Amino acid sequence: MEDLEDIEDMVSGQEPTGQERQAARRSVVPRARRRKQETVEELQADSVIPGMQKIWMKTWGCSHNNSDGEYMAGQLAASGYQITENPAEADLWLLNSCTVKNPAEDHFRNSIKKAQEQEKKVVVAGCVPQAQPRMEYLKGLSVIGVQQIDRVVEVVDEAIKGHSVRLLGQKKDNGKRLGGARLDLPKIRKNPLIEIISINTGCLNACTYCKTKHARGELASYPIEELVERARQSFLEGVCEIWLTSEDTGAYGKDIGTDLPSLLWRLVEVIPEGAMLRLGMTNPPYILEHLEEMAKILGHPRVFAFLHVPVQSGSDSVLMDMKREYCVADFRRVVDFLKDRVPGITIATDIICGFPGETDADFQETLNLVKEYRFPSLFINQFYPRPGTPAARMEQVPAQVKKQRTKELSQLFHSYHPYEHKVGQRQHVLVTEESFDAQYYVAHNKFYEQVLVPKSPEFKGKMVEVEIYETGKHFMKGRPVEDSEVFTPSIAQPLRKGEVSGLPNVMRCEHTCRTPHGLDSPLPPEQRLMRLSGEDLIGTAEQRVRAHPARPNDGFIPSTLCSVCVFRV
Repeated sequence: MEDLEDIEDMVSGQEPTGQERQAARRSVVPRARRRKQETVEELQADSVIPGMQKIWMKTWGCSHNNSDGEYMAGQLAASGYQITENPAEADLWLLNSCTVKNPAEDHFRNSIKKAQEQEKKVVVAGCVPQAQPRMEYLKGLSVIGVQQIDRVVEVVDEAIKGHSVRLLGQKKDNGKRLGGARLDLPKIRKNPLIEIISINTGCLNACTYCKTKHARGELASYPIEELVERARQSFLEGVCEIWLTSEDTGAYGKDIGTDLPSLLWRLVEVIPEGAMLRLGMTNPPYILEHLEEMAKILGHPRVFAFLHVPVQSGSDSVLMDMKREYCVADFRRVVDFLKDRVPGITIATDIICGFPGETDADFQETLNLVKEYRFPSLFINQFYPRPGTPAARMEQVPAQVKKQRTKELSQLFHSYHPYEHKVGQRQHVLVTEESFDAQYYVAHNKFYEQVLVPKSPEFKGKMVEVEIYETGKHFMKGRPVEDSEVFTPSIAQPLRKGEVSGLPNVMRCEHTCRTPHGLDSPLPPEQRLMRLSGEDLIGTAEQRVRAHPARPNDGFIPSTLCSVCVFRV
């Protein structure tokens, strides 16, 4: 099996155009090779027609990874595959991995084993195979690299036929690393009301504990125009909330001669009234450069007054060993400035417990920092040495000490309640999802604080005024104010759950299936779903598929078909 890889950090000074991005993508050609020892089942696999199968997808990790998963699901659905939420009925499992922590990789590896035990086809994606493609448990599996998600249909097609394909190469043009797959690809949003947009891939840092850098590489930013167009298209599909994500949003634009505030001001121009934008994680060094502008942007009525700024440790000594490129004073300056200029702002942060070399005194400094700021959102992580990172070679803190420090910090975090003083307040909240227990709808106020509201259908996707009557550690509960109006921020009807976005209206069926189809479709022939006449329904399923790229059903119309167009949905 041949790997098309590896991470290369060559960056030149010129940002490629959209056409140049396309040319670079077309230059990457998958080389499918049969496994050396094929089973009888694999020898028969050539008779399997890709595109008629059900696919189950599982994604671990960050918002960036979730966005990649949405794009892969959209392309597969647009090509005729059926995305299912039931792993048992799926023909193929597409597993989109995270390499940040050991438990995430353990779950990924166990899922591969489970799929193989159930004789499912398997395709793996995400940061684990990109960073460690030669891991023993990945042998024989088809792999989609993090910059190759626009080729997912090709890889799945080959996997269905019993072949193994690995696409791990970096997309480049004249030596310059491209940001990744196009932003206008079809996608299936996990939540039709929320659009996740990756503004850049990779980062500029070299943290000693980080494995993600091995997968995502150096910084590569998308041009502002492409990002604004992606946001505009999302609003036309009924989205009312946008999340900007990347490995470090604060570094955006440094490779293409622009910066984060410039992007945000352009995006604010296209956000409809009542819709909201949430900015993802940024490291202290880059946000320090733009504090004045960022305070103005975070105070904008259509931007959540929320910022995720990881500190990782309250000790300068530990930060130096981590190569975080800032000190605790820098972090304090960011937080203090924003809390002063944006009253009520929510600052979320991350802390790693038990980093190699962390002393009791170092950990006490971390505890003191949390006591001082009482962060309402705190992500506590026990240190895990990731293979191939410098931190894995350092002298480790004993496991029991790491566990104890993690427990102590968690107890401190749960000892205070940040929302008690808000009982009785009236707040405008944007309702976007359902709670895990299905008892409430989940909304967020201006400060991206979670507010649970009654599960009334008319509230979903709406801006509602509520009065806070109860609080918990991570949430508030609000009841609608009687004299308030329910405001609809969406400028279009939201797509249904599971519906493919990013497709022009001319490509959607006018009937309930709204499937992309037709001879006049701009999709390539192999991706069209075409109208079938009675004559087309004659013959075996395989004969009909070969004659008609639509990959039709078996000659009858079950509930999963559009009864007017006879399209498989």
